[in-house]
Amino acid sequence: MSGHHLRPGLQPRHPARTVIAAGTAAIIVLAVGACTSSATTTPAASAVAAASVGPGGHPPTLTGSGSTFDAPFFAVAFAHYQQLHPGVTISYAAVGSSAGIAAISAQQVNFGASDVPMTAATGGPVTQVPVDLGGEGIAYNLSLPAGARLHLTGPILARIYLGQITRWNDPALTALNPGITLPPTAITVVHRSDGSGTTYIFSNYLSAVDPAWAAKAGAGKTLNWPAGEGAEGNGGVATMVYRTPFSIGYIEQAYSQGLLLPFAAIRNQAGNYVTPSAQTVAADAAQKPAITPSDFSIVNEPGASSYPITGYSWALVYTRQQNQATGTALVAMLDWLTHDGQAYAAANGYVPLPPGIQQLARTMLQQITGPTGTHLLS
Repeated sequence: MSGHHLRPGLQPRHPARTVIAAGTAAIIVLAVGACTSSATTTPAASAVAAASVGPGGHPPTLTGSGSTFDAPFFAVAFAHYQQLHPGVTISYAAVGSSAGIAAISAQQVNFGASDVPMTAATGGPVTQVPVDLGGEGIAYNLSLPAGARLHLTGPILARIYLGQITRWNDPALTALNPGITLPPTAITVVHRSDGSGTTYIFSNYLSAVDPAWAAKAGAGKTLNWPAGEGAEGNGGVATMVYRTPFSIGYIEQAYSQGLLLPFAAIRNQAGNYVTPSAQTVAADAAQKPAITPSDFSIVNEPGASSYPITGYSWALVYTRQQNQATGTALVAMLDWLTHDGQAYAAANGYVPLPPGIQQLARTMLQQITGPTGTHLLS
């Protein structure tokens, strides 16, 4: 590589942040006494004080599971919420979108989380609430000259994941990266091994920009991968790329913050090369201000600065809650999360929900009722 080799012994810039990046099998939010918060309380949150008693007279415990895309944001936001409302305990297991859908369908948790809305649940109608917005970066473990960044297009990225481009010095890659000597080394392709909304967003993007990918692999939470090695969760993919020289993988952008993992610049619909950031993700989302659980894709939107691998994540909640107090606490928490709680998005690699999407979240939450049919959010 003309004198540029893989940096030996890559070290985390912020070791404390790698706990989230490397181990998201479960996140249980407890012990928040050290947290501080300046967030105010949404109108719905006052309902918690009036109805913050769960079954048997105990304070409510809200359980959730699903998307690892959401986990860094949830960990911080839930901790702050518990400080504001010490009578409520929230636990969240980051096990992947498919597992979260399965858990809410089996009524094992109070809420699921998925980066792609679900279609139906056996326990009754489900209300789906947009909770966060983020971009997926294409991380790579490849030493480049100072100031240089790998450039990729969607079709070239698709060919890498189809197993058609197998070495870093492939002519298709060198043509996109003039002035950089790419090594003749084999590319280690890393993808998710579990059912994943992050995979859905990634594969939805590739399907939108490359007909060959759409025909051979398509879009989905789980895929019959043509090439590569699997890792569980965003944290698992980030860790494998971090530990594997000459590898490439897709991760929610928050998972790179504690590791020396650069993101490739991706050519957007306007022909510009952009990386995921609060500005570029927001620019992409702004091109499609109205979304629904059945029309939710925002990949590859137009715009000079739009980052094309972008998506929302959703909380999944039964429309008719079995317990009035627990349902009230759940709706109040989600209303706070999608409004005041968005203050904790930007500092953790996400983009605050646009005002129109915040209003959509409240409209969806207003559909949820208690066991007698009473709406839990006015």
